[in-house]
Amino acid sequence: MADILQEIIATKREELSSLRATLAGSTITATNPRPSMRQALLDSDTGIIAEFKRRSPSKGWINEKARPDVVPLSYQENGAAALSILTDRQYFGGHDRFITEARQSGVTLPVLYKNFVIDESQLLAAALCGASAVLLIAACLSVQECKTLMDKAHALGLEVLLEMHDEKELEYAALGPDLCGINNRHLGSFVTSVETSFRLAERLCEVCCDSVATNRTVLVSESGISDPATVRDLRAAGFRGFLIGETFMKNADPGKALADFIAKVRM
Repeated sequence: MADILQEIIATKREELSSLRATLAGSTITATNPRPSMRQALLDSDTGIIAEFKRRSPSKGWINEKARPDVVPLSYQENGAAALSILTDRQYFGGHDRFITEARQSGVTLPVLYKNFVIDESQLLAAALCGASAVLLIAACLSVQECKTLMDKAHALGLEVLLEMHDEKELEYAALGPDLCGINNRHLGSFVTSVETSFRLAERLCEVCCDSVATNRTVLVSESGISDPATVRDLRAAGFRGFLIGETFMKNADPGKALADFIAKVRM
């Protein structure tokens, strides 16, 4: 599975011309403000971002028959603070329309557009389908590219979750994203360790924290979280968001799995 990230980004570049053609002439009109993922996590006592993820490159199909008009709404009804919806087709079995279908089903929570964003056209796609925030991955972008995309996202009314996964990428946090994520899964090998979040938490808090008073970035731990006790420990380390997908999606009823997980977090 080595270098899968490079393969995915190469595929994204191939997809851009088709996406741009699809979006030709599309514009964002004035709408009500999008629900804030940052604020939702600050207001939540669990901070769980429940993810709609049907497959992955490392695991294959996790829940092939899961429906975007059913599972996200069930997450909402069972206590999620926010949602993440995979929109990459080839590697994760997702689609932009999954966010639209989730919104049409009654989802009002903040929704993260989870993809490998490398171009402004993807930001427009995210805004058009009803996302509240977009993922930008430091490993996929230079600092300047990341800043340009972040500014464009904000201009479209989207918040940014900026993802890092090692010490070298912590410099990206100085760009001031709305949410600052640590991915516990190595994006090249897909090896996962929650210790990554604990290791980087102190250093990351030097440049961004969850203080509303200072209006600085909310910290999010992503991937590999399967134990409610880990959420409690991560909160103590300064994190306020916890992106969890496979732990719920591998169950026949992901919403119930979320409810059971939250009950244990609160014990």
